[in-house]
Amino acid sequence: MTTVDIMNEGMVKMEGAEKEDLKARAMHAQELISYQPGAVVSRTILDKKAGTITVFSFDEGEGLSEHTAPFDATVLILDGEAEITIDGDPIRARAGEMVIMPADRPHALRAITQFKMMLIMIRA
Repeated sequence: MTTVDIMNEGMVKMEGAEKEDLKARAMHAQELISYQPGAVVSRTILDKKAGTITVFSFDEGEGLSEHTAPFDATVLILDGEAEITIDGDPIRARAGEMVIMPADRPHALRAITQFKMMLIMIRA
């Protein structure tokens, strides 16, 4: 199992695709990002002063190390299954489910299977 240290930005970031204008059209969120073997991939969909929307894909066994965020963050599982640990308590989440991670509380993520998620963070 590989765990990405969020502070070291060890993730693969999609270049070029972030420039595509996704406004005012229908799309399947899980199709905005692809899986890569042995990697966590991220793609920023919206980045504004008020907050961000980012999609991620995780290969099976990959994860993000424990960290905190200064704002509540909502994770919507788009595909697969993940374990999200908040304050040491594991939560299993599957496609179609969401988890709200409270501000300033340590949390981590681990892919039980390959999974994709949308992370919504509102800075307020």
